[in-house]
Amino acid sequence: MLYYLFDFLEEQYQLPGAQLFRFISFRASMAIILSLSLSTIFGKRIINYLLTKQVGESVRDLGLEGQSEKAGTPTMGGLIIIFSTLIPVLLFAKLENIYVILLIITTLWMGTIGFIDDYIKTFKKNKEGLEGKFKVIGQIGLGIIVGATMFFHPDITIKQKASQEQIQQEKVIGEDVVNYNAAEKSTKTTIPFVKNNEFNYSSLITWINPDYAKYAWLIFIPIVIFIVTAVSNGANLTDGIDGLAAGSSAIIVLTLGLFAWVSGNIIFSDYLNVMNIPNSGEMTIYITAFAGALVGFLWYNTFPAQVFMGDTGSLTIGGIIAVLAIATRKELLIPILCGIFLMENLSVVLQVGWFKYTKKKFGQGRRIFLMSPLHHHYQKRGIHESKIVVRFWIIGILLALITIITLKLR
Repeated sequence: MLYYLFDFLEEQYQLPGAQLFRFISFRASMAIILSLSLSTIFGKRIINYLLTKQVGESVRDLGLEGQSEKAGTPTMGGLIIIFSTLIPVLLFAKLENIYVILLIITTLWMGTIGFIDDYIKTFKKNKEGLEGKFKVIGQIGLGIIVGATMFFHPDITIKQKASQEQIQQEKVIGEDVVNYNAAEKSTKTTIPFVKNNEFNYSSLITWINPDYAKYAWLIFIPIVIFIVTAVSNGANLTDGIDGLAAGSSAIIVLTLGLFAWVSGNIIFSDYLNVMNIPNSGEMTIYITAFAGALVGFLWYNTFPAQVFMGDTGSLTIGGIIAVLAIATRKELLIPILCGIFLMENLSVVLQVGWFKYTKKKFGQGRRIFLMSPLHHHYQKRGIHESKIVVRFWIIGILLALITIITLKLR
């Protein structure tokens, strides 16, 4: 809203300094400052409100050290993250931008599912919360919305680099040399460790018949659904000890922010030889607001936590990260960038799968880990949760750096 106000003032009255709002870097800086301030200043008020409403966490006895002390800690703290993200976005972002609209829908959609789950757990005293099938239906619904929008919306395009023949032809006829062709619809994405660094989803069906490219949505949308579901569940599983999910997510989000800014800037995308995605730079505003909200939430969520994000926060975080990765065409880098989420997910899958297999074969189930998800395994080994969290953050930073480097490893 402020963007439109200052744009009007600059055009009509040449107000000094108003043109600053045209720069993504300035608006992104303002967004992260405001979101950080909101989450730290008003976060305490939300926590106190949750305490008065007795919105406390009911902790299952898993035999972990310090677990009993967490009982009664306010949950639904994800409201702090959502509130502190959306306000700066509404103030500083271009709200007609399709990527911003998609991210707002994702936040509200996943936040609602998580809130319902937390509400059932807290007020209905049902520890199971919302039935798993309804969570999955919600995630599939979001995946359909995101996938269909990415495939069909006319404003979601990429720009391909012009070939050497095209550049030479422009020189011959005396036109300005342009490194990029006009924006076009495409299902191309970034793939690491490959020479041309790109993969087109439509090739999964056009090998049958080139005319089938228009039906590529039949493959693309299910892939998007899988990514949204996997990442949101991964974030949910990671939210098991104080500060782990919020800190790990902030690292991931800031990395995606770098990709969004570079991809949306034709100069830097050309210089770094990265896929140019028109209008994607506006996502930087959303990303910085989201990162500021996560860091501000950490003020109260680090050990010993004064508030838990609950599914209101964890499902929202996972959904936003998934959509950001898809929108910036970096979803195939998720196994590296979101390696923490992947490890947590795999630890549960392997533990459950191995237990069922050994029980069927030997009559008694056996375990790979002392407990899953993975962070509980290290707790069982006697490592303090603060040390586990910091070490996971360090791994997350390393994975983020590797993700950035892969863009040049071809």
